[in-house]
Amino acid sequence: IMFRHLLPNAMVATLTFMPFLLSGSISTLTSLDYLGFGLPPGSASLGELLKQAQRNLNAPWLGISGFVVISLMLSLLVFVGEATRDAFDPRKTFR
Repeated sequence: IMFRHLLPNAMVATLTFMPFLLSGSISTLTSLDYLGFGLPPGSASLGELLKQAQRNLNAPWLGISGFVVISLMLSLLVFVGEATRDAFDPRKTFR
């Protein structure tokens, strides 16, 4: 009963939740790196890129590129999560 009925439904819930969890993790890591509490200083991360953009205002491409990468990545992860949820929704009927 467990392998036939419970696990397939649990897998659907897990698969649809993973992109949202990954999006939250990326946002948290970027925020912590920007504040200086994340990875060690000097390591490559999006938060470190945004912090360097704040320090070097004469190089606007640092901030713009970091913002564009974060925005696109998080938007695409949310779109993938919603598409996965819609694809695996058992209550959705096709007409």
